[in-house]
Amino acid sequence: MNAGLNAGWLNRLGTIERGEERATALAAGYFFFALASYFILRAVRDAAGVAAGTGQLPWLFTGTLITTLVMNPVYASVVSRVPVRRFIPIVYRVFIALLLVFAGIIRYGPASWEPWLGPAFWILTSIYSLFIPSVFWGFMADTFHPEQSKRLFGFISVGGTLGALAGAFLTSQLAERVGTPVLMLMSVVLLECAVQASRRFPPSFRADTRARDAADEPVGGSSFAGITHVLRSPYLLGICLYMLMFTIGTTVLYFQQAEIVGARYADRESRTAFLATIDTAVQSLTILAQLFVTGRVIKWIGVGLTLAIMPVLSLVGFTALGTWGTLAVFVLFQVTRRAGEYAFGRPAREVLFTVVSPEDKYKAKNFIDLFVYRGGDQIGAWTYAGLTAAGLAVSSISLLAAPLSAVWLVVAIWLGREQARRQQQDGLA
Repeated sequence: MNAGLNAGWLNRLGTIERGEERATALAAGYFFFALASYFILRAVRDAAGVAAGTGQLPWLFTGTLITTLVMNPVYASVVSRVPVRRFIPIVYRVFIALLLVFAGIIRYGPASWEPWLGPAFWILTSIYSLFIPSVFWGFMADTFHPEQSKRLFGFISVGGTLGALAGAFLTSQLAERVGTPVLMLMSVVLLECAVQASRRFPPSFRADTRARDAADEPVGGSSFAGITHVLRSPYLLGICLYMLMFTIGTTVLYFQQAEIVGARYADRESRTAFLATIDTAVQSLTILAQLFVTGRVIKWIGVGLTLAIMPVLSLVGFTALGTWGTLAVFVLFQVTRRAGEYAFGRPAREVLFTVVSPEDKYKAKNFIDLFVYRGGDQIGAWTYAGLTAAGLAVSSISLLAAPLSAVWLVVAIWLGREQARRQQQDGLA
């Protein structure tokens, strides 16, 4: 009786159908533990960035970009040779080992190591922030077929949102009491919980001709397939362009946030409180949308129009910010854009990978999620710096960003059509 009630409740909440409950719950739990693990480390990373100074941040971004490019073939080599259910624990436990090493050095290492320890940890956690979710979403795209992904990915994302809130809350409450090494150990425990969730997944729902038994067979291919496949595929290059447009706009808005909020609030505490209020609004909207709206929107209007939500929000928001430039306009734009990304942009982007080969789900996706994402950060940061140096104000830069959003919109619509074409061609329900 209770099981039937629970299944019915899940079905109404997330458009979850019979037989999908266990996999969906495990996916949400897996994502919860993974993001809770990262958000414990996020504050530690940001503190290391502050200690390094703003003059060093561009070099830290560059170091992260180079490291991701070096890591991609190494990761792809493991993916080629080891079955999925085995390589996910291997990859995550490599990060666990690195975190344990850093925790030991921070606790017992000499003070003379501090100048390089902080930057090295910043780069590690910056890679961690993209690498761990990328592997997770590759696994989801390999487990659920396209029709399921449109219904379920929004609901599964709730687990990650709750994990982010839990990790941030734990850090805020315990950082001064237990210290950084203990926080890192907590992060390690949570990441191991994510490993255990991945090991308990049921077999894939996919029944297409490219599917394989993920428990027994590696995906194969070369170590550089993630890079070469992207360069040869218009579809994957389109995803790269979509990602670049998103990250460039996000970086521009981040810099504008520093200018607008900095001009309004003079002291650090008031700025922190104001930005925390924005974060609270974003997370609240995100959870509501992921629970009740995301799955239905993707299913009803399709992947392309769901992807188009972010460019449309950005086009309207940058135009409004360039026209009025008030704090109220900024807050409205920032809250709706960030919540829109978590609720619609990210789940719809992950659906795009359900119609590519198993190899591309892990290799090409990892290259796009890490290297292309960080490349967008670099382009956005240096472009904004150049425009500011040329004397352009926040309003002028916003008006320049608006046409970029229009191009982004065209890319979104094309990707949606191509995803639908591939799904129909492959006969994926």
